[in-house]
Amino acid sequence: MRSQEHASSSTPIVPSDWAINEFGHAQLGDERRTQRLTMIATAFAQQPTASIPQAMPDWAAAKGAYRFFATEDIPARAIRQAHHQATLQRVQDHPVILAVQDTTTLNYSTHPQTRGLGSIGSHSAKTVGLILHSTLAITPAGVPLGFVHTSVRARQTARGQRATRHQRPLAAKESVKWVESLTACQELAAQSRQTRWVNVADREGDLYELFAQALAPTAHPQVQLLVRSRHNRPLEGQTKTLWERVRARPLAATLEVRVGSRHQQPSRLATVSIRWAEVTLEPPRRRPHLGPLRVWVVEAYETRAPKGVEPILWRLVTTVPVTSAEEAIVCVQWYAQRWQIEVIHRVLKSGCRIEQRQLESAARLDRALAVDQVVAWRILGLCKTAREQPDASISQWLDQAEWEALWCQVHRRVDPPKTPPTVGQAVRWLARLGGFLGRRRDGHPGPTTLWRGFHRLLDLTVMYELCHRKKGTKKCG
Repeated sequence: MRSQEHASSSTPIVPSDWAINEFGHAQLGDERRTQRLTMIATAFAQQPTASIPQAMPDWAAAKGAYRFFATEDIPARAIRQAHHQATLQRVQDHPVILAVQDTTTLNYSTHPQTRGLGSIGSHSAKTVGLILHSTLAITPAGVPLGFVHTSVRARQTARGQRATRHQRPLAAKESVKWVESLTACQELAAQSRQTRWVNVADREGDLYELFAQALAPTAHPQVQLLVRSRHNRPLEGQTKTLWERVRARPLAATLEVRVGSRHQQPSRLATVSIRWAEVTLEPPRRRPHLGPLRVWVVEAYETRAPKGVEPILWRLVTTVPVTSAEEAIVCVQWYAQRWQIEVIHRVLKSGCRIEQRQLESAARLDRALAVDQVVAWRILGLCKTAREQPDASISQWLDQAEWEALWCQVHRRVDPPKTPPTVGQAVRWLARLGGFLGRRRDGHPGPTTLWRGFHRLLDLTVMYELCHRKKGTKKCG
């Protein structure tokens, strides 16, 4: 259990069990650094929206966190690697894993003293920050298990670079991030032989080189690709293009899919019509050495979208064999989970406020980001687990003192049960602390009410532990 007294500068943060599981085996060159990392992660998770000084119990702990992020010989990849290995352990229990990748920008234009940032705007050189590309492992049911790959770049724009982009090799382009994600999955597949990996990408990931790597003779057979088509590619030996070929196919099925919220449009159920075809892509004129590629294309389109809403039109190119309507439906259902990577990026920005971290260099921000990513995953993971596995024990997510304090607050009693509540119960209680009303039309709690709830739970847990510090003492009422 944690014991944390804000009034005392001598009381350290005791790392939570989940933080030890995610970071306790990090190889940082010194065991004390690993201990500090688990303490920082625990503090960040207790108050996700807080600044570093606010999250730490006293100034000594805050200085320790700043020193940790300033230590040049602690690579951010070593922090992430510990979480990746913990994610891999969770992956082992699942026959299929969707490795969903996407890019977001982190805007630090209001931090002019931060070194090592790059351009993130197309119109103004003053818009600076970092490019974050994440790959999140989720189950087909939508439960996020953790990150398996992250790249962070500061874009350095050179004169004439865009004009020569077709002449440069992929390794010299920013778009290599999509291939790096696939490579990470292929490496992890060698350590999870019972798991089938499907790397999922949006239209920006529609790269011929990506498919060539997935279909190479030396590629791991348990790793496949599912990408939304951006390019209406030519087909080998045919006059029809990719999109024309699939549209000419007969209707195979209809399906209801959940579409994530986007901009001002709320999440909704959409009915889509599905077609599919097997095709052989012709290589790009500038990359003839890559050769033709045999893939499958699945089209899902919405004929009756709500007024003012752009209808769904997903053309999905995949290395997953599609030989029936049922297999085409599965591909659409898998792609429908892709929006979760966008949700976790929003949690990072709004819930963890990563863009408000004030550190002196991009490298220090990257180390803080490596911790905040796991905190964001934990919040989203709790939301999804409460929906998909509501009867699981909350003890996998909250320490004993936390769920006991939560139970006592909700039930207005001082004698918590010996058996922890379920995830479904505890998440609704936690969300109530954050302002969730729980009315019939309110649906399930979301990340926003959870991170607000964590702030209140911290104070409740501190008081609860103070009242129960000495075993056998009278419980406070």
